[in-house]
Amino acid sequence: MYISHSAKIGSNVTFGHNVVVEDNVVIGDNVTIGHNVVIRKETIIGEGCVIADNSVLGKEPFKASTSATTEKKDLPPLVLGKYVTIGANCVIYRGAVLKDHVFVGDLASIREDVTIGEHTVIGRGVTVENKTTIGKYVKIETEAYITALSTIEDYCFIAPEVTFTNDNFLGRTEERKKYFKGPTIRKGARIGANATILPGIEIGEDALIGAGAVVTRNVPARKIYVGIPAKELKDVPTEQLLENQVYYKG
Repeated sequence: MYISHSAKIGSNVTFGHNVVVEDNVVIGDNVTIGHNVVIRKETIIGEGCVIADNSVLGKEPFKASTSATTEKKDLPPLVLGKYVTIGANCVIYRGAVLKDHVFVGDLASIREDVTIGEHTVIGRGVTVENKTTIGKYVKIETEAYITALSTIEDYCFIAPEVTFTNDNFLGRTEERKKYFKGPTIRKGARIGANATILPGIEIGEDALIGAGAVVTRNVPARKIYVGIPAKELKDVPTEQLLENQVYYKG
């Protein structure tokens, strides 16, 4: 185990075997850190967090020669709020902010310039690309792909293997870089398994996208869209609206 002399470690912190804690890391009280965890320089971990085996926190991004959205720039430290749980084999990049009570499942990857709100769940194997904002009480389920430059507002539900996209030019022409934009998912919207959301699409508040749909145009609030391409089916039933759920906190 290696812990830098400049790291600040709170009380009642538990370390597994082969942990690396780099310079100027701050770890709050009552944190549990599993085996083979690497915590990169200046990372801030709030009290009560749990970091499972083999995860890397505060990783610096790499930029490939053909990267279109990754920037070479100074990034602020990774910040984990209080009582955040990070599963095994996760990679959380420098420049991300995970607020209190966020839960990240095993094998997830969260890039730089990402903010995730309180009580949100990032499921097993989910990828959240850079420059993305995710609200509070969101659930993103197994192996969903959230592309760069996306916005997901509070109380949204993203089912397994949903795919967001952000490039209508599919990697061709330099002009495409002016138009990069991921989807915007408004408060309380829900997206079914294996749906694909095309670049720049806005899905309205409390809207519902059926499983396997390909969404090629904006979806109004409180409407159900299904199919390829997705078309309006009917209104979301009143009893399913967010405002009528017992867990909704306003």
